[in-house]
Amino acid sequence: MHKPGDVVLGGLFEVHYTSVFPKLSFTSEPNQLSCQGFDTAGFRHAMTMAFAIDEINKNPNLLPNVTLGYSLYDNCATLVIGFSAALLLASGQEEQFLLQEECLGTPPVLGIVGDSFSTFSIATSDVLGLFNLPIVSYYATCSCLSDRQRFPSFFRTIPSDAFQVRAMIKILKRFGWTWAGLLVSDDDYGLHVSQTFQSDLAQSGGGCLAYSEILPWGENPAELKRIVEIMKRSTARVVIVFAHQIHMIQLMEEVMQFWEYTFDCRFAPPPAGWVEAGGEVCTGQEDLESLGTEFLDVSDLRPEYNIYKAVYALAYALDDMLQCEPGRGPFSGHSCATLQILKPWQLIHYLEKVNFTTSFGDQVSFDENGDALPIYDVMNWLWLPDGRTKVHSVGLVKKLASKGEELTLDEEKIFWNFDSKQSPLSVCSESCPPGTRMARKKGQPFCCFDCVPCSEGKFSNDTDSMECTSCPEDFWSNVQRDHCIPKKTEFLSYHEPLGICLTTTSLLGTFICAVVLGIFTYHRSTPMVRANNSELSFLLLLSLKSCFLCSLLFIGRPSLWTCQLRHAAFGISFVLCVSCILVKTIVVLAVFKASKPGGGASLKWFGAVQQRGTVLVLTSIQAAICTAWIVSASPAPHKNTQYHNDKIVYECVVGSTVGFAVLLSYVGFLAILSFLLAFLARNLPDNFNEAKLITFSMLIFCAVWVAFVPAYVNSPGKYSDAVEVFAILASSFGLLLALFGPKCYIILLRPERNTKKAIMGRSITKT
Repeated sequence: MHKPGDVVLGGLFEVHYTSVFPKLSFTSEPNQLSCQGFDTAGFRHAMTMAFAIDEINKNPNLLPNVTLGYSLYDNCATLVIGFSAALLLASGQEEQFLLQEECLGTPPVLGIVGDSFSTFSIATSDVLGLFNLPIVSYYATCSCLSDRQRFPSFFRTIPSDAFQVRAMIKILKRFGWTWAGLLVSDDDYGLHVSQTFQSDLAQSGGGCLAYSEILPWGENPAELKRIVEIMKRSTARVVIVFAHQIHMIQLMEEVMQFWEYTFDCRFAPPPAGWVEAGGEVCTGQEDLESLGTEFLDVSDLRPEYNIYKAVYALAYALDDMLQCEPGRGPFSGHSCATLQILKPWQLIHYLEKVNFTTSFGDQVSFDENGDALPIYDVMNWLWLPDGRTKVHSVGLVKKLASKGEELTLDEEKIFWNFDSKQSPLSVCSESCPPGTRMARKKGQPFCCFDCVPCSEGKFSNDTDSMECTSCPEDFWSNVQRDHCIPKKTEFLSYHEPLGICLTTTSLLGTFICAVVLGIFTYHRSTPMVRANNSELSFLLLLSLKSCFLCSLLFIGRPSLWTCQLRHAAFGISFVLCVSCILVKTIVVLAVFKASKPGGGASLKWFGAVQQRGTVLVLTSIQAAICTAWIVSASPAPHKNTQYHNDKIVYECVVGSTVGFAVLLSYVGFLAILSFLLAFLARNLPDNFNEAKLITFSMLIFCAVWVAFVPAYVNSPGKYSDAVEVFAILASSFGLLLALFGPKCYIILLRPERNTKKAIMGRSITKT
């Protein structure tokens, strides 16, 4: 189709969708190449360009006094035909027609609108770029065409596949579809968009592909059936297709949910009762194109509008060029281009800067790569009750200068062909809930994973966590492993049964000591109390009372002062106690020796002053040991997490093991010394002999503390404190009962034996 004009624009359209090449023969005349299969959509595209040029010619404000003409060619959906047509347009060898005025070197065609296929556009632009002839495509989306070094004269009014891919990925993310199949056409468009899509999808981390297949050209039912079987077997419920209309028609003819629904039939074997109810069985020969369905109607997909914008872009660029003022032009010497000596490359300069708004309110301009401002309608096929479909817009994807791509969806308008009327779930693996982490399945994409519960002490509070986070030191994961809770604390408490029992026992021992002290105080003038230095007996009772009370320092939450005092108080109290016993043992030996002829001097050198001094010196040594220990390496509270991961055991670390060992060793040394001296004096006369009681008490004392050492070492946490408290209480009760039990018995129940005569008489009788 041709129309003369001052300036002519070329057009390449698919008016026929197939072609028949002639059979070459050396014996017959060559046949002409013929185009077959009239494409109404392609013809409508060509008419859109003619309409746009007529509209421009009628517009007095755009290209006044200039008439646009056109020269439109059919590419017959064949590369060689489309390429030949483009060369004819560029070289001026097309059919001649009269111009309205004589031209002085202006080429017949200053710009071309087309082609619709990316492959055709690549081939055409590779050659026409050498002539600097601008090409504005309305349907070629391959991102490779954005290469300005290779295609310097290519422009397009449809967004690049790069934007289309990013828009698709945004939709996938919007609905949480992380597992999808990919189908592409077997041409430059499909192969390039496949590479871009897979690359961008991997970089975005938005999902992965269950499969990727190439749709064949032409009739190939076996290959289509194989692809459909892959789609059916896959767990992906979403399929992404970058292909042409013919591919979609062929594909949908192979997809059964679609076929049965469209023709209201069922493939054999049909469900039970289907035929009886009047239902038909699908034969597979039903004619999809005979249906009144908008699946085959692309009128709402806006290719005509892209053609309309392409024509107007060339017109506005030409208008801007013709309005150039001499001496202010953009070319050499500030010159301007004129209609009589116009060159195509001059039009490219203005086409790169074109910026206008259509009568529908859409802005049109090109970026540095010749791409138009990206914008896509998101379309949705709506099934109607009568079996037809209606295509309607449910959203928009456009590029913003500040925020990149923006997706706007009206989800309430989207029709989902499912019983639930909700978007499908398309994931390789279900999302991992909080408390778990994703563990990749070996040999599978990263979207396929197992959900592994977080280990103890770790948590994850987000969905699809890659790793579990360790809880802080004083916290532990809860049962669900989705957050951390404070660790349970453990120490020998006053509120637990064990702590209550030990506290009660300690207070009982203190009370008994107070009772015995009261008894001895009340009967302090009796021979039983006065015998063997009553002052030491009172001091011994007070030290035993201190031993019972110091055990309370081991109960309760450890603090710095309790840790420092507990062992010091225990060590000093027991040394005071054992020192009194040791001195009493020495007194027994001295009294017996003084009772013999010539032995009176022994008590003179070990009187009351010496006895008190001995106790003071021995106790001071222990006090010095405790002071040195606390100053050099003080015991301190410690949070121990070695015994239990989910508990904090509060305990007192001794600080210096040597200091603790010296403290115990000193107590043990005095106890053993007292035991040996008492054992030597066990056969002395009864009236003087307190040595048997001392021997028995020290035997209990030593047995308790010998058993304490291994029990203490092998008891974890609070039980080590319990063992030490038990040893203190057991040894204290042993001393209290063994030393003061018999005396209280005589004082309270056998007062007749609490006389000097009775005590002395027994000695004389035995003598």
